[in-house]
Amino acid sequence: MKIVNGFIGQSLRFSITAVALIVSAVLTAQEVDYNLVNGVVKDAKTKDRVVFATITVPGTTIGTVANSDGEFTLKVPKTAKSEVFEISHLGYQNSTFPIVNGTGGKDKVYLLEPASIEIKSIVIRPMDGKSILEGVLNNIDQNYSKKPASYTAFYRESIKQKRDYISIAEAVTEIYKAPYSYTLETDKVKILKGRRGENIRKADTLMVKMQGGPHVSLYLDIIKNPELILAYEDMPHYNYEVVDVVKIDDEANYVISFIPNTKLEYPLYQGKLYVNTENLAITMAEFSIDLSDPQKVAMIFVKKKPAGLIFEPISTNYLVTYKKVNDKYHVNYMRSEVRFRADWRKRIFKTTYTITSEMAITDRNFDNVNKISYKESFKPNLILADKVNEYFDENYWGAYNTIEPDESIQSAIDRFNRRFRKQ
Repeated sequence: MKIVNGFIGQSLRFSITAVALIVSAVLTAQEVDYNLVNGVVKDAKTKDRVVFATITVPGTTIGTVANSDGEFTLKVPKTAKSEVFEISHLGYQNSTFPIVNGTGGKDKVYLLEPASIEIKSIVIRPMDGKSILEGVLNNIDQNYSKKPASYTAFYRESIKQKRDYISIAEAVTEIYKAPYSYTLETDKVKILKGRRGENIRKADTLMVKMQGGPHVSLYLDIIKNPELILAYEDMPHYNYEVVDVVKIDDEANYVISFIPNTKLEYPLYQGKLYVNTENLAITMAEFSIDLSDPQKVAMIFVKKKPAGLIFEPISTNYLVTYKKVNDKYHVNYMRSEVRFRADWRKRIFKTTYTITSEMAITDRNFDNVNKISYKESFKPNLILADKVNEYFDENYWGAYNTIEPDESIQSAIDRFNRRFRKQ
């Protein structure tokens, strides 16, 4: 049985099968000398954790993202000669901190001050969300790169059955990022290093796998893939409203909400778009599929399934952020979460699955960009968990920057490792 990922017009899938296939493939990273800092990001006033904050090194293309617990680890090559790193997040002032090797640990706290907006500093435009988004599309060539780039990115996907992780796969990837201007070129992915862990029991009725791997995250780049929620032809199907103005990277952004105003043969989306008030660049998007017609949503998810299985989508959540580098915006972080219920008709079996994927761009190269050949690329029809080896080493990632695992994922990794060592 295969279940299609809930994006209109793409072929990324969730695969549910009865047999597991394990293929090991790992490439080693060149070790380099680096400074390491880590800790947790918190609100300076409330002391609440700030999740998914962007961590960068000014003057370089190095960075990462804090996890869902606000924790991060940053590795900065000593050859970069950088003295500070910067933390930024929606609604907060950008803050810099010294890079001191070995500084931190999970108890080290980095505080962000909430940002205030001076209305008089905002460029006055007609407060019509639709016309602002039309301006976004008209300014893509000015705001986003017309040249290809090479990214290093960390990708993680996980599958939970109820509250238990049954699979986690991670990879450091090289990405050939095609230009944002009109082109027939597509993004390409190469796996540099990867690992996985599974907790599949013989008694399990279903095995759930995710097809597409890093391509699932890349598809969330709505500037590169406007057919998702930004297509001109779909705009009449939505109501847009400017609901707020917030600061992102110390610059004012319109917050534009959008909801469907009609019913089509395919489901639409709802959410918020964050648009820079000066240059009309989208800097962030939060959205989900409209689930008002669950059966229609199920039809776009399910491609093939066993007779007697009922697929019921419960929720979807998508997030994509962009970062300005060299006066152009580049995709920075992407996260997807899909929950669904599998119900066997006429059987005493009903369970809920949560499939999560996330990708953080950790380095960028804009000079002498080489294309990734078809032979060495990771294809959208492949399953990452089938192509990488088991977890085994705490220092597995070496000098690569990654997304720090949150507490629940770290517990699952430790459990997978214990099982692996017993074999």
